[in-house]
Amino acid sequence: MDLKTIALLERTFKFGIRILKFLNTLPDNYIYRIPKSQLGRSAPSVGANYEEAQGAVSKRDFNNKIGVCYKESRECVYWSKVLKELYPEEKYSKDFKEIIQESTELRSILSSIRKSGTENN
Repeated sequence: MDLKTIALLERTFKFGIRILKFLNTLPDNYIYRIPKSQLGRSAPSVGANYEEAQGAVSKRDFNNKIGVCYKESRECVYWSKVLKELYPEEKYSKDFKEIIQESTELRSILSSIRKSGTENN
């Protein structure tokens, strides 16, 4: 495994953990549970699926798993933005800005990996 892969494995892992910890700090509200739950599922899934991709049995399997990572990262961007609108309090703005930025960066990285994987087939 190369250093970029190891770094991305660590980054996606930390991203999922950070999201789960942050979601735990948000006030609970019945309606807000849906987007919190969606983000709480999609964020750790980025790392889990990237980890799965490392054990892919074929190039096609790898590309499929990277595709799932990419889709989950897109979902993270979306649900982060939804939650930012639902929790406009100043005390959360820095966290949401960083989370949306990290989600967007991961989406770009995974898009690039996905694109290069499909071009090499």
